[in-house]
Amino acid sequence: MSHLSERPEKPVVGVPMPHESASLHVTGTALYTDDLVYRTKDVLHAFPVQVMKAHGRITALRTEAALAVPGVVRVLTIDDVPGVNDAGMKHDEPLFPTEVMFHGHAVAWVLGDTLEAARLGAAAVEVELEELPAIVSVREAIEADSFHGARPMMIRGDIEDGFANSAHVFSGEFEFKGQEHFYLETHCALAQVDESGQMFIQSSTQHPSETQEIVAHVLGLHSHEVTVQCLRMGGGFGGKEMQPHGFAAIAALGAKLTGRPVRLRLNRTQDLTMSGKRHGFHSTWKIGFDADGRIQALDATLTADGGWSLDLSEPVLARALCHIDNTYWIPNAQVAGRIAQSNTVSNTAFRGFGGPQGMLVMEDILGRCAPLLGLDPAELRERNFYQPGQSTPYGQPVGQTDRIGKIWHEVQDSADWAGRQREIAAFNAAHPNTKRALAITNIKFGISFNLTAFNQGGSLVLIYKDGSVLINHGGTEMGQGLHTKMMQVAATTLGIPLHKVRLAPTRTDKVPNTSATAASSGADLNGGAIKNACEQLRARLVEVAATQLGTNAADVRIVEGVARVLGSDKELDWDTLVRTAYMQRVQLSASGYYRTEGLHWDAKIFQGSPFKYFSYGAAATEVEVDGFTGGYRIRRVDIVHDVGDSLSPLIDIGQVEGGFVQGAGWLTLEDLRWDTSDGPNRGRFLTQAASTYKLPSFSEMPEEFNVTLMENATEEGAVYGSKAVGEPPLMLAFSVREALRQAAAAFGPAGTSVDLGCPATPEAVYWAIETARSTDAQHNGHANGNGYSNGHAGNEISTDASVLSRV
Repeated sequence: MSHLSERPEKPVVGVPMPHESASLHVTGTALYTDDLVYRTKDVLHAFPVQVMKAHGRITALRTEAALAVPGVVRVLTIDDVPGVNDAGMKHDEPLFPTEVMFHGHAVAWVLGDTLEAARLGAAAVEVELEELPAIVSVREAIEADSFHGARPMMIRGDIEDGFANSAHVFSGEFEFKGQEHFYLETHCALAQVDESGQMFIQSSTQHPSETQEIVAHVLGLHSHEVTVQCLRMGGGFGGKEMQPHGFAAIAALGAKLTGRPVRLRLNRTQDLTMSGKRHGFHSTWKIGFDADGRIQALDATLTADGGWSLDLSEPVLARALCHIDNTYWIPNAQVAGRIAQSNTVSNTAFRGFGGPQGMLVMEDILGRCAPLLGLDPAELRERNFYQPGQSTPYGQPVGQTDRIGKIWHEVQDSADWAGRQREIAAFNAAHPNTKRALAITNIKFGISFNLTAFNQGGSLVLIYKDGSVLINHGGTEMGQGLHTKMMQVAATTLGIPLHKVRLAPTRTDKVPNTSATAASSGADLNGGAIKNACEQLRARLVEVAATQLGTNAADVRIVEGVARVLGSDKELDWDTLVRTAYMQRVQLSASGYYRTEGLHWDAKIFQGSPFKYFSYGAAATEVEVDGFTGGYRIRRVDIVHDVGDSLSPLIDIGQVEGGFVQGAGWLTLEDLRWDTSDGPNRGRFLTQAASTYKLPSFSEMPEEFNVTLMENATEEGAVYGSKAVGEPPLMLAFSVREALRQAAAAFGPAGTSVDLGCPATPEAVYWAIETARSTDAQHNGHANGNGYSNGHAGNEISTDASVLSRV
């Protein structure tokens, strides 16, 4: 066992415990960024001047009427920026644009003594616009050849040879939508400037160091003149990795110009219409199988809907390509990627960061092809699992391949797979208008940032004379339990009870140059850094204890707050040990650092080993579908998930449950809609409230929900043998969509292959049912009446989402 993964005697990690702020959350006493406004004097409120057109060039901006509104203090425009007028890392996101790029784009900001004054002032600003043609969908962007950013290509083997050796070749098209983050706390920042011009910003951000960097270059300052703190976030899911920076910069600019604190908090409608979402994708593909159903070749093009600016679209696309294989061996592959530029909000990171989109393409292909191959979908998937010694299409060896099959069979056993399949067959035979289905899917998700440089973390650990411990690290808390795990890591490494440890809010003047809390790497990077700092401190204290106890340092162990000598009853309690160390002038603070080893990635040739390890999991989902409406319910879900040796089992189970439900929401409920008409509201985001954007609720939860963490699953390359848990469980929800597909197909004859829209709303399921009902053994096509043309000959299925044809 590696030093990094080895656990000491009586560790605090691995003990189930609630979230460190759970009691504060449920009692309403947890402080968030906007709560600090009421503790701050003379705060100004910022309100955006939004232009309600999708695309146009600004020809005039008049602010005089706004300044005449009582309570309005200032209007911020492009002329006020002392540094760089840009809020993005790609320098393609002007903070104050001269060209409106999406419906609701903010072109100026009004500062008022009250929020209402700022709102009225914003309404009084006059903007003249020369309207320009707008692209508001990924299909329109493809037709217009509107792309930006890199165009990666992943190649392995010879696809022409692979197709030539295939007994069955299918091709198709698949388009699916994005997802709104809908975190409970909207974007928020509070900026203050001190007497020396130092800027202090409280921000709801997943990436304080990058917020600091953007604010500094907007204000024309150096990073050491800007401090960013994140108390906690009321949810992030990736939506606060890149997009908070501009809002923090607006607040900071206002504070710099007025000398007063400035608060910027978007209301829900503003947040929905101004901030990016999960990338929707369009894909075209061609796949070949041998006579036994094993994949021989894949040729695919993935087009990500990037929106108006690049944001994080390039790394999102890269991760999508890296995950299109999921758990399946593809000997010959050619996968191209591109980013569509459209006049919609700039899409951004979202839990999974492109991985779910790439994997969804493959799972959709297998779900549609299995009936055409005469195979059960579960059997087709299992036949294509990675085997020992195989590598991904981008060249990384796939480790722990045994876990793929092990987890798969554990889920089948715990779910009583065979018995329930027989029960479902009997139920379906007896119920012509209601069908059930049980589907199983699994996941392989790479852990680390694709950009190797981001895979580093820092910490600062302080021990006070009374024996109490304060830890700082570069990760941010958004409800996922990172801080809870980091306290457990610190207590375990120092050998003290958890109550001795407190964690300070994340801020850039304590731990500099941090990476975003993203890519499911928060515990790996920051846990490694905290462990490193605590090991430095423990080594110093062990030397002190050895001197006091008259023994060698190698024979001293600190367990549960007591230093003991091996094989002896000599001991020294922690508080006494710390006081003694202080009196001996032993340093009681340490800066920790961790970098993930063994990573390399060449983005130009799209080859390397970008991930430290893979997380695995599998889920079996049973659904019941109403043949009259397409309505459905999730009857039961069984999950086995690999988190290594869990740092905090209660936290991890909660993450698996929450990730699964969020994934099910994306795949079945959450339907982003824009006005694609040629009318005056073209490009307007239509689903801009919870009343029109359907989120998962208790009614969508599985009636029976069984989650098990894989046992004996030590990960040698991570802190205390654990694995990441934040993103991978979301993709377990593929089993819900595949179960719905199989239930819809059950309305037709055996061997029916149906296409299913994504999200698989009741409407989409209904059209899939209609397709199945009209299918016979020789012809898989019909006019579905939903505005899309089918009627192709041969073995072709077509609906609004895609086309599947036998070549």
